[in-house]
Amino acid sequence: MLLKIFILFLGAMAVIGLIGKALFPGAISRSVKKRAALAKPSRCRACGRYLIGKGGCDCGKG
Repeated sequence: MLLKIFILFLGAMAVIGLIGKALFPGAISRSVKKRAALAKPSRCRACGRYLIGKGGCDCGKG
């Protein structure tokens, strides 16, 4: 019985996904592109490593 409920749930989710993809064909790719273009990661000016957090770089120059 639990397996039938699980299969019905997955089938319903697939149908909802297909309907959503038919109604809004480019919505997912637009949101991913928008999120990726919001902010470029900051880098150290001296060595080029990515800066994580508000502290400076480990190289001591930037």
